[in-house]
Amino acid sequence: MENRFSEMGRRIKIRRKELGLTQEKLAENLGVSPNHLSGVETGTQNPSIGFFADICDSLGVTPDYLLLGSLHTDSVPEDIADSLRLCSREDLFLIKKIVNVFVEKNRSE
Repeated sequence: MENRFSEMGRRIKIRRKELGLTQEKLAENLGVSPNHLSGVETGTQNPSIGFFADICDSLGVTPDYLLLGSLHTDSVPEDIADSLRLCSREDLFLIKKIVNVFVEKNRSE
């Protein structure tokens, strides 16, 4: 079970950094101390259900992503989702346009 919390904490930290948030700023947004957030990110402290929901909201992610590591467990292969998480907002905008071209192509066939 401890490994799950460590992995969840790692994903919180990754997403926080993707959003350009410091640990202090996210802790402030969540109304907790930076030490508490640090403990959650390292897996040494487990968040309450309410705090977990607040983290999801603040980071704009689903509970699935934080708990399991995937945003849509049944629709996007995990390796693709992992790669997308490494892209910038500008890259994601371009990728979305490319995907939309394929979606439209498939709809017209």
